[in-house]
Amino acid sequence: MLLNRADIEEFKIDYPVMKINDVASKYRLIKRDINQLAKVLGIYKSKIGMIHIGTITEEFQGEKKVHNKIRVSWELPTELKEFKQGEGEKPIVISKEFSLSMHEKATLRMYLKSWRGKDFTEDEAKSFDVTKLLGVPCMLTISNRESKGKTYADVAGVSPVMKGLTMPPQINTSNEFNYDNFDFAKFETFPDFLKDKMKGSIEYKNLINNHEAIAEEQSSFNDNEDLPF
Repeated sequence: MLLNRADIEEFKIDYPVMKINDVASKYRLIKRDINQLAKVLGIYKSKIGMIHIGTITEEFQGEKKVHNKIRVSWELPTELKEFKQGEGEKPIVISKEFSLSMHEKATLRMYLKSWRGKDFTEDEAKSFDVTKLLGVPCMLTISNRESKGKTYADVAGVSPVMKGLTMPPQINTSNEFNYDNFDFAKFETFPDFLKDKMKGSIEYKNLINNHEAIAEEQSSFNDNEDLPF
């Protein structure tokens, strides 16, 4: 849970101020415990998993655009919650969708630039494999976002793990879900909104068409296997 401005006030003025970064300086926060400081700022230690949503059409401000999208999920190993009674505590997971583009103005590239602490050359950007991110530790800045009268947690930024922070062990296994090795059983465990979005992708439709073609071919073979020639 993110702390509000009133909570942050408790960390001001009464202690010697130590500049840790621009945000810390802005609120004049004291480094009593660097792990606690990160929490106050809405920064969390994390590792990731990834789902290829596929190429879909989205409408924004009345304009339809086609994007090849991925959904990146970060595990917050220090933020545990019992989601289902009897299953014990599990880490909270937060996700964000990106267009799979490394164009210089693309959101994904801007996040990765911040994460690695250095921009990509054009050659690096063209050849970069996003699956390299799986299991790589990072720091997340999480903010609140209002949408349709509801408040959602949003990944506002990603950065390298700060020196002095203890990175806890990863709890969930990092995984990549893609159309090359499509797991239908795993797919059925996804939330409905995500499954519906993926079902509308070009990749999913091609996958289903290929499966139907193979099934039809197999059925035709079975019908004719008893014929002598």
